[in-house]
Parts: sequence; structure tokens; C-alpha cells
Amino acid sequence: MMPKHTQKHLDPRQPLVVDTTKLPRQPGATRALNRVVPAPADLGLELISVPTGSDLELDLSLTSVSEGVYVSGKVRGSLSGECGRCLNEISEEFGVEIAELFAYADSTTEETTDEDEVGRMQGDLLDLEPAVRDAVVLTLPTNPVCRPDCPGLCPECGVHLDDLPADHSHEEVDPRWAALRNLSKTEE
Repeated sequence: MMPKHTQKHLDPRQPLVVDTTKLPRQPGATRALNRVVPAPADLGLELISVPTGSDLELDLSLTSVSEGVYVSGKVRGSLSGECGRCLNEISEEFGVEIAELFAYADSTTEETTDEDEVGRMQGDLLDLEPAVRDAVVLTLPTNPVCRPDCPGLCPECGVHLDDLPADHSHEEVDPRWAALRNLSKTEE
């Protein structure tokens, strides 16, 4: 019978691969995992992402459950990108929650769930990257803004609307109507 998974072999030296050898396989046993790792490439969306190699702070708890290892806690890091309205640079911190079950290769979870529903372990190793990627990317705005009330750019001249006077306009008056315009000014 062909193996169900075509998962690549995990390398324990990879920053987001966790070795659970020291976590007893008794349900309820818990170990803390606190480490700072370099962010993997392409962690984000087109306009905003976690810079490759920047610090990702993992503050996680590994808990043995009957089917595998339950990983929960927080991942923190920094985002960089550009405002979808004015193109100004965005730089901010983020924190996301992770809660993911990684099933033992020989557990019944392996038989009862789809491959992408539950994380899989390879022996004592588990790969946090897919869980971290999902948690981070799902919280990112598809159209990030530098601030909620960013007015954006003038569609005519491309200057940031914050930098323009309130009466800024590009109204082109037909010279044939210019006399009427002057008339209304004299009445005021």
C-alpha cells in the first residue's frame, strides 16, 4: 500500500520544526516552548507581510493528548508593508494565537481526518510552519491602511490628500462659462 502522505522529511535543525522527545507521551504532560526564530519567506500577503528572517517570538505550550501533541499559545513579530490608500510605509507589531493538534503517525486521528485538517508528526518531530503561516496570514488585512482614517491620494495629481489644502481641486472650467463664474462672485 502507498503511504498516504507525501510530506517532506522534517529536519530538526529547521527553526519551526520542534522535537517533542522531552515531552512525555502521557495525556496532560506539558512543556513550554519559548524561542525566537527567523521568519520564513513569503509569510504574508502582497501589500503586508512579516519580513523574511525577522524575529518571530514563539510563546507556546506543548501538551500531550491521547492522539498527539496539542500546541497552543502566541506568536509575535513585526509586519511591514504599504498602505493600500496612500502607499506610505506601514510598520507595526502583531500577536496571533495558535491552537493546533499534531497527530501521532499511528493514532486513529490519522485514519479519521483529512490530511490537511490536522497537523501530522513524524516520529517525535512536528512542523509549526503551516500553523504559524495560517494564523498570521488569516489575521492580515488584504487592503492594509497606515491609519483607519487615511484619506489616500488625490486621484488627479497623486499628492497625499493630508498634504493638500481643504479646497484643493482640479476643476477645469470651460472658458465659455468663465463669465458666469465671475458673475456669481460679484453677487456674494
